[in-house]
Amino acid sequence: MKKTSILIAILVCVLTVTGCTSIISKTEDSSETKDSSVTKESSETKDSSVTKDSSVNEECTKTRAYQDMLCSKPVIYLYPMEERKVNVKLDYNGELTCTYPEYQDGWNVIAKQDGTLRNIKDNREYSYLYWEGVADVNWDMSKGFVVAGSDTARFLQEKLEYMGLTPREYNEFIVYWLPILQENKFNLITFAGKDYEELAKLTINPEPDSVLRIMMLYKPLEESVVVKEQKLEPFTRTGFTVVEWGGIEVKEGK
Repeated sequence: MKKTSILIAILVCVLTVTGCTSIISKTEDSSETKDSSVTKESSETKDSSVTKDSSVNEECTKTRAYQDMLCSKPVIYLYPMEERKVNVKLDYNGELTCTYPEYQDGWNVIAKQDGTLRNIKDNREYSYLYWEGVADVNWDMSKGFVVAGSDTARFLQEKLEYMGLTPREYNEFIVYWLPILQENKFNLITFAGKDYEELAKLTINPEPDSVLRIMMLYKPLEESVVVKEQKLEPFTRTGFTVVEWGGIEVKEGK
């Protein structure tokens, strides 16, 4: 059992490497040429949704830097059987630091069968719901998988598909986490269970027929270690389905 401070994020928009790059570029030497500035501006305005996603990513990155923690990226998808109004409430045993769209006593959205969400408050379209927060938790990582950084993509494809994520969902997971995990020589990876569900309780109305919550815990390692393999369970989607995925870095000594 290791104690760790966590920073959790459930994202409403796709945070891509492009988003991260736009943040980094703002710290570069301001003596860029006029032409390169125009090129950058043109690229950013090609897709307004990308600009919106990048701004959210920037604000969360500022929070991460302030907290000196790694911001994870859980996301919630809603897949009703037919278009309908859905209320989602989060009971988080910690401190919320960022929500998008703004969380005011819950999220109220119109959800479509394909997972598209329209937020009732601002009448804007979203892909899924996002939040982040910090909390102190003792995670049990006595069972799991030791994965070489170079094997991360293959491992995640195999395990996430087995646990029930669709190609769209597990590819979005991998696109976010692969650049982080593959930088480490090894990672001890565990998928959290009831501890996470107790930490971040979801109340959804109308009540979904099936709920899949995948929270990856990982700890960077310099050398491989021996750990008992975790048994994973497959998931079957029935009726109104809610899917969540995300990740948390478990740091030594926390």
